[in-house]
Amino acid sequence: MIKWIKQLKTAFGLAFLWLVCLIYFTQGFRSFVWTAVSYQLKDRLKLSPSASQFVFSIAFFPWSIKPIYGILSDCIPIKGKKRIPYLVIATVMSFVPWLILGINETSMSSMWHLIILLTLQNLGSAMADVVIDAMIAEAVRCEKALFAGDLQSMSWLAMAFGGVCGSLLGGYALTNLEIDIIFLLFSLLPAIQLFSCGLVGENSVDDKVLSEFSNSSDSHLLNGKTNNSDEDSSLEMKSSVSARKRKKSKKQSKKTQFMPRKVQTQSAGKGKSLALQWFQSLKDATYSLCHAFKQPIILRPMAWFFLAHVTVPNLSTVMFYYQTEFLKLEASFLGTARVVGWLGLMIGTFTYNQYLKKMRLRRILMLAHIGLAFLNLFDIVLVSRTNVDFGVSDKALVLCGSALSDAINQLKYV
Repeated sequence: MIKWIKQLKTAFGLAFLWLVCLIYFTQGFRSFVWTAVSYQLKDRLKLSPSASQFVFSIAFFPWSIKPIYGILSDCIPIKGKKRIPYLVIATVMSFVPWLILGINETSMSSMWHLIILLTLQNLGSAMADVVIDAMIAEAVRCEKALFAGDLQSMSWLAMAFGGVCGSLLGGYALTNLEIDIIFLLFSLLPAIQLFSCGLVGENSVDDKVLSEFSNSSDSHLLNGKTNNSDEDSSLEMKSSVSARKRKKSKKQSKKTQFMPRKVQTQSAGKGKSLALQWFQSLKDATYSLCHAFKQPIILRPMAWFFLAHVTVPNLSTVMFYYQTEFLKLEASFLGTARVVGWLGLMIGTFTYNQYLKKMRLRRILMLAHIGLAFLNLFDIVLVSRTNVDFGVSDKALVLCGSALSDAINQLKYV
């Protein structure tokens, strides 16, 4: 394990690995604070299960439009950089709402204030998730492609570890701390993430273009010199004036012939306004994305994931109300149940890397859905109280049913 981490450190650098692990750990640790949000909606605001589900549906909507953030960061650089500035903006949007909720009592007691702040927070978290995925994809290109699976596995393990810590500490915190203190404590992670963004460097887009142009121009000028020397040797008997004219004309033709496309595009685009260039870039990226979606190799998996997501009802909020109001399960136990789900993700990640990499993805997804269909029957058994007739406790059924279904769901989407 230590040798594996050292190899990743040598390949990608300590600062980059720290930022990746911190962002994914924070994504998993969100269970620490979102359990408190659920209790805030149920106990303080006295919302019904349908109203709470409405709040969560709006608040988590930014996660449904993640491709938009990728297009923006690719097409509109900020000061010549495409990743770190957007990561800073996303981190600020993740940090400020929790700080406001922890300080301002009015924002916690209003449903619409909560909706606005939680939606803004999820917008920042979703954007940070897209940007860090793009940074990982760029980091594993070329000679580092061998470490692509290792880096992704490390990010999943960091998220699972954050989920375990967040679920364990979340139940304890709800029992011993006020909800506003929980919001403030969680805001420390985005604050650390904000400072960590300064540890990772990023080359400017202009610098990349200039370096490519300088390398290509050096090689082209070198070729020009050798060609000119050949011309001088073959034209020794000619007049010096005619030789100079030929050399001059050939140099100009070679420069125009070997001029890189990027530089020609940049010089042609100098007359255009910056906003018009951004619009054209966004238009081209949107067209390319729509064209890619039309390809069967992409359209069919996307359609399957969409149908798999919308046809299975999300009963998490309803079951939360049932478990806390009717079964009287404590917050600490619900946190422990979620730990089983995150541990399942860690075990599933290890199992996939060791044994399932060569298995067809279609078969893995089919087995995952069969498992989900079987485990969802446990909720019916729990609500119908059939488990009591067979002497099975409610806590054991919640651990075996809800927790394991959470683990399979997380592994399926990862």
